[in-house]
Amino acid sequence: MKRTICKLQKPPALGKGSRLGIVSPSSPADSADVASGIAELRRLGFEVAEPAPTAPQGYFAGTHEERVQQFCRTIRDRKIDGVVAVRGGYGANYLLDFNLFTRLRVPKCVVGYSDLNILQLLMTEARGWAGFYGPMVAAGFNHGADRPSGYDLVSFFQAVSEAKKKWTIPLRGESLVSGTASGRILGGCLTMLQTTLGTGFQPYTKGAILLLEDRGMKPYQVDRALRHLWQAGIFQGVTGILLGDFPDCDPPSRGSPIVPEICAEVLSPLRVPVVYGAPVGHTKRSMLTIPLGVRAKLNAKGEGALEILEPAVTD
Repeated sequence: MKRTICKLQKPPALGKGSRLGIVSPSSPADSADVASGIAELRRLGFEVAEPAPTAPQGYFAGTHEERVQQFCRTIRDRKIDGVVAVRGGYGANYLLDFNLFTRLRVPKCVVGYSDLNILQLLMTEARGWAGFYGPMVAAGFNHGADRPSGYDLVSFFQAVSEAKKKWTIPLRGESLVSGTASGRILGGCLTMLQTTLGTGFQPYTKGAILLLEDRGMKPYQVDRALRHLWQAGIFQGVTGILLGDFPDCDPPSRGSPIVPEICAEVLSPLRVPVVYGAPVGHTKRSMLTIPLGVRAKLNAKGEGALEILEPAVTD
């Protein structure tokens, strides 16, 4: 059955003076990291509306009701121009049980990665919202611009501020399968994408460039996840694949396959361009910001490059 792709909904651009809301849809964060991240956002010229504190509930930043109310209230607030997640962890999937996509109408820049990606995937598929796979308050911004475990300043501002022209992101990876590919860029965190299977909002990836990254997985677990996506048909019709650098994914024993070898083995039969090792999402390098949902061109040659063919925001 032919699926209908939602028309891309682009939020207003962000710039100096824009007011940012902070949300915690997943796990709690260290207060010092939060303070450092907020200070960095203010250094960049943003106004930051600090959220009312909530009491952590185990590995959740608050109760499910508190987290969904905070998320929806922040996005709906007309005085808030954009939204940045505090951190990932676990728990954003619980927000899906509150009919989230029916409560949010007007798109805004929602920036983050990891566990937040489940909400980005939902809103892109159900509402057509452009997404912004990039740094978070206590997982990127707190470490500073162009620093290890921090964020790439240029790609961040290109993604959230550039409303007129296209741009190119150097990927600083390696080409596992050479070539060029064009299509909408979709995906994000490998684990989050895998959890959309069977939900009704798994992304329609035919004709797409698929972004996949994660951390802390054994190579065989990466193999299992990729094979699951293959068997579920996620790779059918993709035009290209962009992979992160998968930190903390060392093999359990000497001689075992490493992640890039597994990616090459599983994905090469697709006969589409593949770039591995870009500093996206969970990375110990300065993190790139990748706009999701927009048309892009993947150049898999040398270290690779991603050409963004249309802005993700409007004037």
